[in-house]
Amino acid sequence: MRKLVLQMQMSVDGYVSPANGNLDWQVWGWGDRWAWDDGLKEDFNTVFDGVDTILLSRKIAQEGYLDHWGRAAKNYPANPHYAFAQKVVDAQKVVLTDKLKASRWERTVIARGGMADEVNALKRQGGKSILCIGGVGFASSLVAQGLVDEFQFFVNPTAVGGGRSVFHDTQQGHKLRLLQSTGYECGVVVNRYAPI
Repeated sequence: MRKLVLQMQMSVDGYVSPANGNLDWQVWGWGDRWAWDDGLKEDFNTVFDGVDTILLSRKIAQEGYLDHWGRAAKNYPANPHYAFAQKVVDAQKVVLTDKLKASRWERTVIARGGMADEVNALKRQGGKSILCIGGVGFASSLVAQGLVDEFQFFVNPTAVGGGRSVFHDTQQGHKLRLLQSTGYECGVVVNRYAPI
């Protein structure tokens, strides 16, 4: 059975979405100002070597995630730091929603069933890992239903002072086992965890 990997940027004080939506808190906010060091860029690309399916929230898909990385793959075909963009294009994409009738993106299907049923069906398929890209609401739902097999948090060297976390259910608690922690010159620390 393959695993679902949730990948998110996080502030040093544990928020994935700051209360101040105008705050520029990420070392790389997915735009042209890519201040990650080469080591982090290489390791980020390595993640995509182990992925053949990307699970997306409807909002992320509609807000342009697939279009953005499709353009990056065309604009930087020879740049090894952007190799992941072509992997995003080539991967099977699944958008989990009942609000879209059809997909307008290549190699992308709409999954309309319940979250747990759809994710577990994807996990039972053969292949590499499933990478989840979504906003805090989508990610929180996956966490609450116990569907995440690995967390990859790109911890930015900024404290935002408040916001939203993927671990919103504090009564239940979420015990995690550290798989790896790597610090980079740009100040980002990537922490990988598995649920216990």
